[in-house]
Amino acid sequence: MDALADAILEPFRYSFMVRAFAVSVLVGIVCPIIGSYVITRGLAFMGDALAHAILPGLVGAFLLGISPLIGAIPAAVAIAFLIGYLSRRTGISEDTSIGILFAGLFALGLVMLSITRGLPVNLEDLLIGRVLGVSLTDVYITMGLVALVLAVLYVFHKELVFASFDPVGATVIGLSTAFLDYLLLAMLALVIIVAVQAVGIVLVMALLVTPAATAYLLVRRFVSIMVIGAALGSVAATSGLYLSFYMNLPSGPAMALSAVGMFIVVAAAKRRTV
Repeated sequence: MDALADAILEPFRYSFMVRAFAVSVLVGIVCPIIGSYVITRGLAFMGDALAHAILPGLVGAFLLGISPLIGAIPAAVAIAFLIGYLSRRTGISEDTSIGILFAGLFALGLVMLSITRGLPVNLEDLLIGRVLGVSLTDVYITMGLVALVLAVLYVFHKELVFASFDPVGATVIGLSTAFLDYLLLAMLALVIIVAVQAVGIVLVMALLVTPAATAYLLVRRFVSIMVIGAALGSVAATSGLYLSFYMNLPSGPAMALSAVGMFIVVAAAKRRTV
């Protein structure tokens, strides 16, 4: 028992691991909560596109010498609104407009990164995360952004759920579905900004969708999916960090593999009971 307790507590003897656990748990909680809306609305590709399209904003924040959590927020929200605008106001399909912005902005970010020297970050950090390098300021900013997202989702939860399952009915009773769509996109953009520092651009979908999808296999009530998804997300984040610490693995991929592993186990068990 003493050996087990020592193994559990060992990472907390390092301040950088304490900060990493704090950020990872916050990300593991908030990602599946908004991920529940994402899988209900079929916005998984939207989330992936946003994660890649914010790269210019992240690079720009580093160029300005400010926290990417702050500097990339305006860019992320603007991109989310632009995606929503293109899908609503043009004849281009939503998937097409998302694909165009996804490719163009990600390419722009790569160009900015390649021609800029002296940045305190490299492409690998952005792609797979650098949660072990977060500062105390990053922890506080993450806490603030997560609190903001959860507060907004709490206030507009009923309207968002109604618009997700019955957009026509929501319009009939007088709800502004356009406003709700843009609001959800803005919150999704904020969550992706928070999640990118933990698992990176490439793997952000692992925490955004996988825990919520796993919860969907276990329960059917929407609120239950959010609660169980948040619990699974926090478990995936913490177990991934332990794997990273003891097996010398990159933290982002370890968290992603933990989330996917839980999904595979639940899916296999669910299939046997059917």
